[in-house]
Amino acid sequence: MERHITFWHSPSLGREMPVVTYGHHGFALLMVPTAAADYLEYERFQLIDHLAPFIEEGKVKVFSVNSINTESWLNKHMDGAHKAIRHNQFNDYIYHEVVPFIKNATSWETPIVVTGASFGALHSMNLFLKRPDLINGVIAMSGVYDLMEYTDGYYDDQVYFNSPIHYIPNLTNHVILEQIRGGKIIIAAGQGDYEDPESNRRFSGVLSSKGIPHELDLWGGDVTHDWPTWRKMLPHFLRTRF
Repeated sequence: MERHITFWHSPSLGREMPVVTYGHHGFALLMVPTAAADYLEYERFQLIDHLAPFIEEGKVKVFSVNSINTESWLNKHMDGAHKAIRHNQFNDYIYHEVVPFIKNATSWETPIVVTGASFGALHSMNLFLKRPDLINGVIAMSGVYDLMEYTDGYYDDQVYFNSPIHYIPNLTNHVILEQIRGGKIIIAAGQGDYEDPESNRRFSGVLSSKGIPHELDLWGGDVTHDWPTWRKMLPHFLRTRF
């Protein structure tokens, strides 16, 4: 498959950021890493290999970015307010730099679906829900949608506005709600070790309370919070939902 790595100095983040691209055609799949990982994580853990049939047939073109979680919520030596500022800078990087990069590499009509596992699922869901005018859907795997799970108890307005389980119940903007309702939302998790199916059920209930169509897909008790799960989940959804 075609594979390209592109670097540029991000004005939003004030540092060089890489993006790896796989494929030549299809809708755009934007991958957000787990926890403290980098843009090549999904390749190292063979998830890209499992997506290869979809990439090579031109169904999907994949873009994977770096996380900056070690510069925000996973930085134990950083003040909570500064973590929130850095988080918002990451959002700006995606919206104002990565999305135009994807559009220029595909077309301005090409849909973008964002996906991630674990902490990447929360980021992916948040990125879609905040800007459904730019991003057309989300496949969130093994996530929790409460940013407080990662803030060590810190809470302010910026935590609130990046924590979907907090801000979605109070979202009343009709235009944004209709844009969200027009996207494709998949929430998937296992029910085995280190998964949190109840958190996924709660967030599904929040979406339902706002009339937001979505799919909640909870896999079995033998499905754990680990790479074999995500190597099965993501190809399954690409095969059956897109």
